[in-house]
Amino acid sequence: MGDATASSSSKTAELDAPLHALGFEIQEVSPSRLTGRLLVTPTCCQPFKVLHGGVSALIAEGLASMGAHMASGYRRVAGMQLSISHFRSAGVGDTVLARAVPVHIGRSTQVWEVKLWKMDTSTQGEGPQIAEARVTLLSNLPVPDDMKSAGEPLRKYSKL
Repeated sequence: MGDATASSSSKTAELDAPLHALGFEIQEVSPSRLTGRLLVTPTCCQPFKVLHGGVSALIAEGLASMGAHMASGYRRVAGMQLSISHFRSAGVGDTVLARAVPVHIGRSTQVWEVKLWKMDTSTQGEGPQIAEARVTLLSNLPVPDDMKSAGEPLRKYSKL
């Protein structure tokens, strides 16, 4: 079902407008794993020109919420708790890689782990870990009638 021809930017625009506005690019989309990347620009930095912790939290909640929505069978989800630890900074010009995976998928709640790394420029892979988050979501909420199409972009890009 995945749309391999869509650019990461247009995919992100459809899936999560706030992440798209910051330049985040969603790559993998499935109920068991979401990944993406962000080029750190002045827009997403705090005054000391390093990635703002709130941006890391936004990435964590965004990816976990998309994953939980898919894993729940496209029921409405709502964040209950977000806990994030920051280990290192990422500065302007760095690329941050992110990965979200489920820790627990229950009937009414889900817990997702989201890790962020500074990209290793020599391998284009994960370098030093910069943050780790745990997101707990309520995942058994009914979808209102006027929002039934809310999951369509995820269905379009999901690799089940």
